[in-house]
Amino acid sequence: MKKFGKYLLIVLAVVLFAGTFVYLFQRSKPKETQYETLTAATKDIVRATVVTGKIQPRDEVNIKPQISGIITELYKEAGQTVKKDEIIAKVKVIPDMNQLSSAQSRLRLAEVNRTQAKTNLNREKALWDKQLVSADEYEKIVQAYTQADEEYRSAKEALEIIRDGVSSSNASGSSTLVRSTISGLILDVPVKVGNSVTQSNTFNDGTTIATVADMDDLIFDGNIDETEVGRLSQGMPVRISVGALQDLSFDAVLEYIAPKATVNNGANQFEIKASVKVPAGVTIRSGYSANAQIVLEEAAGVTTVPEAAIQFEGEKTYVFVREAGGDVRRDVVTGLSDGIDIEIKEGLKAGDQVRGGQVVLKKM
Repeated sequence: MKKFGKYLLIVLAVVLFAGTFVYLFQRSKPKETQYETLTAATKDIVRATVVTGKIQPRDEVNIKPQISGIITELYKEAGQTVKKDEIIAKVKVIPDMNQLSSAQSRLRLAEVNRTQAKTNLNREKALWDKQLVSADEYEKIVQAYTQADEEYRSAKEALEIIRDGVSSSNASGSSTLVRSTISGLILDVPVKVGNSVTQSNTFNDGTTIATVADMDDLIFDGNIDETEVGRLSQGMPVRISVGALQDLSFDAVLEYIAPKATVNNGANQFEIKASVKVPAGVTIRSGYSANAQIVLEEAAGVTTVPEAAIQFEGEKTYVFVREAGGDVRRDVVTGLSDGIDIEIKEGLKAGDQVRGGQVVLKKM
């Protein structure tokens, strides 16, 4: 029984050794290299670039007040349309106390002068009616009163403008009424009733009451790398796709290429703008992120093969054509590439089969 167990162990050891030897032998055998077969075909090759940017209105205007004061009324809100000269808000004037005091003093003085001129005129008219004064003297008194009356009216209007922001004689053109300078859509109203606002001047940009834009005239605004800007020209067609509007794209026309580069993340880029043609019934919001596809080069109906089939030797390019007797090298002249397929100008015709990339299989 012990002798049988001993033999069994020996047999097992031999089997284990033989199995290990076979496994290592199989692992050490050379691998067989195979190549995929690719077929030349007739296609259109298009080389395009994609530029990221935004959709925005061509004309976007910040509406600001003509005077400083406090918002008392807001007649419009964001999202509403407005026509040119339509009232957006009303401002209550907070007068400067020095200016107010000066205007009040001027009015009092003008009133005194007018009263005295009126008295002089009445006295002179009584003498004129009795023909006791000359016409020249009477006309001077009349002129003096007319000037005093005009100064009074002017001083009164100046006080009304400083105190109320509008004069009684020009109420329709009140500077307290903030009007839109263009027709369009109100994009933003950043103020509320009760907010203080300031007019634009040399030292202050002024408070924006509303932002208005013509949303029927949109442009794409983006930046393109300097390596590709040389292939662009005004009037080129552009295809716009908006991330917020899936499966929707529309046409545009390139109309502006910046003459000067700007540095963005260490790279020189040029601003471009394209006039956007929005399809009917599509609503575009200002500031939508968008991609613009611009065709740089294209070749229609040419013979192509996948770039994986192309081999290089110095300045030469060649492929291996699959034939019955084996793969045969053939020089080719290449053209335009879109990164996947490449144009073959000479050396192949549609339907030719060529050797592609390697497919490595292990013999069992």
